[in-house]
Amino acid sequence: MSYFDSGFGGENDFFEQAKNIDEEIRKCKSIIDANDIYNNIDTLEETTQLCIENDKYADGLYFINILATTFPYNAEYWLKKGILLNYTFKYEEALICFEKALSLNPGDAEILIDKASAEENLGLIEQAKDSLKSVLIIDPTNEDACFSLGLLFERHDDFTEALKYMRKAIEIDPEFGEAYYEIGYCLENLFSYTEALEAYDKYLEIEPYSSSGWYNRGIVLVKMNKLEKAIESYDLALAINDKFASAWFNKGNALADLGRFHNAIECFKTSLELDSFDDASSFNIANIYEELGDLVNAVKYYSEAIKINEQYYEAYLARGFCYDSTGKFHLALKDFNKAISLSNDSAEAWYAKADLEYSLGKLQEATDSYRAALKIEPDNYEIWFNLAETLLEMGDWLEASSAFGECIRINPSDASSYYGKAKINFILSRTLEAVDCLKTAFKIDPAIKVEFAKEYPEIKSSRLFKKLLGEI
Repeated sequence: MSYFDSGFGGENDFFEQAKNIDEEIRKCKSIIDANDIYNNIDTLEETTQLCIENDKYADGLYFINILATTFPYNAEYWLKKGILLNYTFKYEEALICFEKALSLNPGDAEILIDKASAEENLGLIEQAKDSLKSVLIIDPTNEDACFSLGLLFERHDDFTEALKYMRKAIEIDPEFGEAYYEIGYCLENLFSYTEALEAYDKYLEIEPYSSSGWYNRGIVLVKMNKLEKAIESYDLALAINDKFASAWFNKGNALADLGRFHNAIECFKTSLELDSFDDASSFNIANIYEELGDLVNAVKYYSEAIKINEQYYEAYLARGFCYDSTGKFHLALKDFNKAISLSNDSAEAWYAKADLEYSLGKLQEATDSYRAALKIEPDNYEIWFNLAETLLEMGDWLEASSAFGECIRINPSDASSYYGKAKINFILSRTLEAVDCLKTAFKIDPAIKVEFAKEYPEIKSSRLFKKLLGEI
C-alpha cells in the first residue's frame, strides 16, 4: 500500500503524509527491536517500499538488510536492496545484489533492467546494453526494456539508435507517454523539428498537464522560428506551474527576439525572483536595457550578474562597453582587464581594451593589445586595420605598412588599406609603390580620389603624379 495514491490536497496534506511515513518507520523499527519480524513481514515489506518511493533510502536499507538477512533466498529482497544501493550511489554493491537476485531468479526482466542501471552507472555501457537486450530475448514485448535501452543510447548521444527502441516501446504500448516525450527530444537533437513537434503533441495528448512537455514543445517552436506559438507553449507550461523559472526565462528570450523588450524584462525578472542565482536572467535584463539605451540600468544588472557569478566573463566585457560609452574609462579598462584574465583566448576583450587605450592616447599599450587579439584571431580584418592606423599615427611606418598588407591579404578588395599603404610609401619616398597602391585604391573605390585630393593637394596637382596615373 502507499499513502501517496492520487496526489496532495495541499501543504497540510503533505506534512500529514510525511508524518504518516515517519510513524510507519518508527513502528517497523519497534517491531525489529522486539524481534517480532516473522509476524510482521508484510508490514516491513510495505514500509520498505514506502521508503523507496519517498526517498527514505537510509531507512529503506535498514529494513531490507533485515529482510535479506532473515530470508537470504528471497530474490525480491535482493532486488530491493540493489535498488536502494543504486539510489545511494553505491553502484558496485548494487550490482552484487542484482546478480544475487538473478542467481535466485534467472531471467527476471525487472532484475535485469535494474542491473543495467547499475552497470551504466559504473560505466559498463556494453554490459548494460546486453542486460537490456537479454530482457528482449526473453520477452520481446517488454516496453520497459525498450524504453530503458532507448534512454541508454540517448544519454550517450546516439539519438538514432535511441529512436529505434523508443518507437518499439510505443508499438508495444501506444499510450506510453514518456516514450513520446523522449522521441521528441531525440528528434529535436537530430534537427527533425517538425517530427519532434508531432511527438511532443502526442505526449501532451496523453499528459496534458505536463509543464515540461509544453516547455520542450516551446523550445522546438523557437528552433522552427515560430516565436508566437512558442510563447503560447511557454504560457501553458506556466499556467500549470507558475514557478517554472526556465519557462519564464525562455519566454523572455522569445519576447526579446520579437522586440517586445519590456515584456521580456518582466519575464527575466520573474525568473530571477524564482532563482536568485540565475545570473543569465540578470545578464539578459542588462542586455535589453543596453539595447534600449538605458545604460544606468544596464550597468546595474550586469553588476548583479557579476555578484551572482564572479567568473562571468561576458558580463565584465558588456559592463566595460557600457562604462566606455558613459565616459567611465577607468572602470571600463578595469572590466576589460578582468574579462581578459577570465578568458585568455578572447580576442574581443583584447580588442575592446585596445580601442579604449587608443581613445585614452595610450598608443603603445593599444598596439600591444591589438597584437594580443591578433594572436587569437590572426585573420580579423578590423583588428589589423586599427593596428595599422595606430602604428601610422605613431610613426612606425614599416610596421604600419606590414599591417595594411595583412588587411589586403584578408580582404583584397579593401581600398582603404591600399590607400593607407600609399600614404606610407609617400612618406618613405617610394613614389612608384605609392602610385601603384593609389591606382588600385581608386579602381576599387573612386571616392578615395576626393579624400586624396584633400589630404595631398600638392601631390595631386603635380605633373609627374598625373603622368604616373595616366591622366596625361
